[in-house]
Amino acid sequence: MKKEMLLVIASFFLMSLTAITGVYAIEETTKTVTITKEQADITGDEKEEQILLKGVPYQKEDTFLEKIYIEIAASNGKTFSFPLESGAKASLLLVDLNHDGVKDLFASVLTGENKRIVHNYSYSMKDFVHTNLALPEPLEMNSHFLNGFKAEIKLAKTGKSYRFDLNDRQKYYKKLGLYYKGKLNEPTELTVNPFSSLQPIQLEGNKVGLLGEQKVTGIANADLISLVKSTWSFEKGHWKLIGTVVNKEINN
Repeated sequence: MKKEMLLVIASFFLMSLTAITGVYAIEETTKTVTITKEQADITGDEKEEQILLKGVPYQKEDTFLEKIYIEIAASNGKTFSFPLESGAKASLLLVDLNHDGVKDLFASVLTGENKRIVHNYSYSMKDFVHTNLALPEPLEMNSHFLNGFKAEIKLAKTGKSYRFDLNDRQKYYKKLGLYYKGKLNEPTELTVNPFSSLQPIQLEGNKVGLLGEQKVTGIANADLISLVKSTWSFEKGHWKLIGTVVNKEINN
């Protein structure tokens, strides 16, 4: 009886050991990849930090990254880490967004290759203090279809309106029942998307600003009606809109 009990205990121990060994094997095969590596002074002490953008794939040969983060080895001997969203691609730029004379961190993560959803992050490390820098919000717009195969977009921030002739799509709209004899079957709004791109650009006076792009679509994501570009500058602690461009998009 005792011998049987010892055999059961020994078997359980071996099974547990196998399970633990398996966990360690998974952890050991998890490979962290370095996406970009930079050296620059981002604290203002005139000494360079090592800045790494890193990612951990879901699987060994997977291009989608389960974890993405920024790791900084600061000149004061401390290490800082900033977690980002998981995604398919990531990039990191060092630019002085808030115009305080010290470069900031600007990161972008593409979370889905098909829908092209992009998350942006900006941090300051001046004086070794981690500060989250707010980014500009996407433009608010009032947008809708009009009778006669037309559409209108009005920017809330500027009050300007833009009209689009969509006669080149009337067969498509008729087939889907949006229009009947040139008139809308019912009031229909357009879809105003968040930033599909937000990137640093050079402004006048050697300053860095941001250029944002937003897509305005009709009855489907493929029904692209307009690409709205907005230019922003950081002034007196907040982002100021300094220009907009509203383009009509031609669907092939």
